[in-house]
Amino acid sequence: MRRLAAAAAFLGLLLFLTGLPALAQEGEPSPADSPNGWIFRWLNFAIVLGAIAYFGVKKGGPYFRQNAENIAYKIAEAARAREAAEKRQREIEAKMAGLDQEIAHMRAEAKRDADAEAQRLRAMAREEAQRIEQAAQAEIAAAERAGRLELKVLTARFALERAEALLQQKLNAETDMALVRTFVQELGGRVN
Repeated sequence: MRRLAAAAAFLGLLLFLTGLPALAQEGEPSPADSPNGWIFRWLNFAIVLGAIAYFGVKKGGPYFRQNAENIAYKIAEAARAREAAEKRQREIEAKMAGLDQEIAHMRAEAKRDADAEAQRLRAMAREEAQRIEQAAQAEIAAAERAGRLELKVLTARFALERAEALLQQKLNAETDMALVRTFVQELGGRVN
C-alpha cells in the first residue's frame, strides 16, 4: 500500500513538472500546439502510462492477488459457516418437529406415573386402614377382656360381700357353737 502511494506521488510530481514550462511562457505561442508538441505530449503520455502500467502490474498484481485470495478465503469461510448454520437450523427444525411428539410422550408418561403414584397411595391408605382396624380390634378385645375380668372381680366381690352379709345374719353365738361342735366331732371321728 505504501509503494502504491509512493508511485502515485511520483506520478503527480512528474505531471506537475511537465506542466511547469507551459506556465512560464504565457505570452508566446505555445510550442505544444505545434505538431512536434503533440508528438511529445503523446510520447509523454505513453511513458507515464507505461510507468503506471509497469508499477500496476509489478506491485498491484501481488496486492490484488493477495486481496483476491483473502476474499476467496473469506467467501469459503462464509460458505462453511452458512452450511454449519443451515445444518444447525435443520437439526433445530427436526427437534421442533419432534417436540410435539416428545411433549405428548412426556404427558402420557407423567399421567402413567401419576396414576401409578395414586394407586400406590391408595394401596398404602388401605394397608394403613387395615392396620388401624386391626389395632382397634385388638384394643377392643383387650378392653373387653379387661372388662370381663373386672366384671368377674366385681361379681366375686359382690358375691363375697353378699355371702358375708348372709353369714353374719345367720351366725350368732349358738350357731357358732354348733359349728364348732360339728367340726370337733368330725375331727374326732377321723382320728379313730
